Amino acid sequence: MAGRDEPARATLVSPEAMFGKARGMVFPRVVLVGHGVLDDLAVTCRTFGFADTGAVITGPRTAELAGNRATEILRGEGYAMSTIIANDATEEEVARVEEEVRAKEARFLIGVGGGSKIDIAKLVAARSHVPFVSLPTSAAHDGISSPRASLHGAHSRVSIEGAVPIGVIADTQLIVQAPFRLLASGCADVISNLTAILDWRLAVRLRGEEYSSTAATLSEYAAQEIMDRAESIKPNLEESVWIAIRPILVAGISMSVAGSSRPCSGSEHLFSHALDRIASRPSLHGEQCGVGAIMMMYLHGGDWRRLKSALMTIGAPTTARELGVSSDEVVQALMMAHSVRPERYTILGDNGLTREAAERLAATTGVVET
Repeated sequence: MAGRDEPARATLVSPEAMFGKARGMVFPRVVLVGHGVLDDLAVTCRTFGFADTGAVITGPRTAELAGNRATEILRGEGYAMSTIIANDATEEEVARVEEEVRAKEARFLIGVGGGSKIDIAKLVAARSHVPFVSLPTSAAHDGISSPRASLHGAHSRVSIEGAVPIGVIADTQLIVQAPFRLLASGCADVISNLTAILDWRLAVRLRGEEYSSTAATLSEYAAQEIMDRAESIKPNLEESVWIAIRPILVAGISMSVAGSSRPCSGSEHLFSHALDRIASRPSLHGEQCGVGAIMMMYLHGGDWRRLKSALMTIGAPTTARELGVSSDEVVQALMMAHSVRPERYTILGDNGLTREAAERLAATTGVVET
């Protein structure tokens, strides 16, 4: 023990002992959006310092639209490229494409197509430990820039972690050629972020869940931007793609910031996943999330009418009939939704909705017509 006149010895505490948290955040290094930016693909790949052997993962139809052209552009710049035609996004298809990528010794990937082909590319990239570039031909949801991938299981879709694209090349000249319904679905998916954020904050208050204000701000910005510009998003107008694609990309990036899908996936997504399991003919993911958000915003006590009005203005579904599902399927999905991901706390709580509550919710918001 130190004497009265002896100075006390300082106890050194390492920074690790004082603060032990750590998280990695990976973002796209380059995001190109605009008319004809596909032409910049080779230059972008050179910027990344890619090896000379790569593969383009695309679908039968998107190969004709942009996949074959992407291969030709890269071959013209000296890359040894293969084109791999992928089918539906299932675990079996991912395994098949992964095997083909390894057989061709591809050192980088270009995912060309809608959501499913890019999802396959991001999973194969993660498992093969190679970088990939996302080159969307449509914008039906926010997955074109996010690390999350959706796979079709035997009875439902599952969302799992994949690779973040090192680059995103969103050519508005290409995307405007896709059916407008896909863009409207992507807009609805982003608008539904508003209820996802409310669910996240509820989970923070009631369950002490970790929260990222930066991720939440990005997600909310993306949703509000779509809602504020809803009247300008119209079919066959490239300017509409320009308006919508940037918030869609920002929404995907918010998930990289959070390290999870929380900023963009809450009770409205649980409803959509439940509907996938129940409905004889499910609709597009973003469309279902948009309809789910109408009802979940009502449960949160928010301005569900404004949200619904924005969806209507864009041309996204707001009713069961417009989704092409039955009233009973909507009610059943509402009752089941809480059990789809029980670890994800939302406004639906641990026990979900009773049939009476689900029927009243769907009728009050006009999702089910009475």
